[in-house]
Amino acid sequence: MTEVATPQPGTAILSAQPEGMSDPGRSGRFGEFGGRYVPEALIPACEQLEAAYREARDDPSFRAELDDLLTNYAGRPTPVTPAKRLSAELGIRLLLKREDLAHTGSHKINNVLGQGLLAKRMGKTRLLAETGAGQHGVATATIGALLGLDVTVYMGEVDTQRQQLNVFRMELLGASVVPVTSGTRTLKDACSEALRQWVSQVDEAHYCLGSVMGPHPYPWMVREFQQVIGTEARAQCAGLLRQGVPDVVVACVGGGSNAAGTFAGFVDTSARMVGVEAAGGAAMTNGSPGILHGFYSQVLQDEDGQVQEAESISAGLDYPGVGPEHAGLGAAGRAEYVTATDAEVLDAVVRLAKTEGILAALESAHALAWIIKACESGEIPLGSTVLMTLSGRGDKDAGQLMELL
Repeated sequence: MTEVATPQPGTAILSAQPEGMSDPGRSGRFGEFGGRYVPEALIPACEQLEAAYREARDDPSFRAELDDLLTNYAGRPTPVTPAKRLSAELGIRLLLKREDLAHTGSHKINNVLGQGLLAKRMGKTRLLAETGAGQHGVATATIGALLGLDVTVYMGEVDTQRQQLNVFRMELLGASVVPVTSGTRTLKDACSEALRQWVSQVDEAHYCLGSVMGPHPYPWMVREFQQVIGTEARAQCAGLLRQGVPDVVVACVGGGSNAAGTFAGFVDTSARMVGVEAAGGAAMTNGSPGILHGFYSQVLQDEDGQVQEAESISAGLDYPGVGPEHAGLGAAGRAEYVTATDAEVLDAVVRLAKTEGILAALESAHALAWIIKACESGEIPLGSTVLMTLSGRGDKDAGQLMELL
């Protein structure tokens, strides 16, 4: 496939578009998926956001400020770490893209820095956010404190109980955390409540959506802010590997922002791209086309179109849909989507901790669980080079792990 110029690590080059994951245009479509399905009251807000983002991404001063914060505040570039002992056990060369080492402990900071700067540029004074595992909420609270913006985070009541540490972190950073008690009381319901609140606060508030989902321009915009992961990894792999790119690129997928950002760096190469969903959710594996939270994608739903509950050991992956660009990549055959069970994920967390001294988030461990399974079955051939995005660290899951292990 055609090679493209490789940007330097640590830069957030928003205008550089890899072949296959480009600007979806005014329609916001990735093939048949995407679009904008929101109440009429939010159409002007989405249009204003798209116009502001298009202007900002072409403004050198905006890009320079974002690059400076990514480097000097978020700690980019994050390293690619060879997992030497685990690689020897699996018979492959496993490389870990260490988003767990970014400020706040996950990839979420990349997107929130961009959206926070954009909100200030638009004259907004408040940030609204949804969160599942709490990492996006923590990142939003962090940037609110940094930029002087009020922050309200909507979090499912179930998730506030299993992620108490992150609730405390958000409140310590000055954010208001609102437990959502409707529906399944998890991420889906937190998203619904954040959208409802945005309708009534649209003049002063920016909805800082945490993944590559929602109405256009969010799926595209969030992927562009997360593309720094793939941009860096592409350059780092070029320096580490004789062939320049890994054989397989793997990332966990809920809404799918860390995976989209990673895939954007490799979509125009020969690398096999694999997204790993929670077996109890798996909209790409078990869903069908439908509309959820303002976008058209693969959704877990019954034959009457009623959204079904997703279940996962990880609060960040129990979402019944998937970002529309992932649906487009899957439909085009460019990316594959597979699953990992809760038991496999727990085993992966322990194995990585004991072989490499790295405690992965439960979300990230889904990617590793599939890699281990694929190596053992021979689906990943011996001697392969595999790049895995370790999207977050597992400190937040320690209480949950104490109960389960």
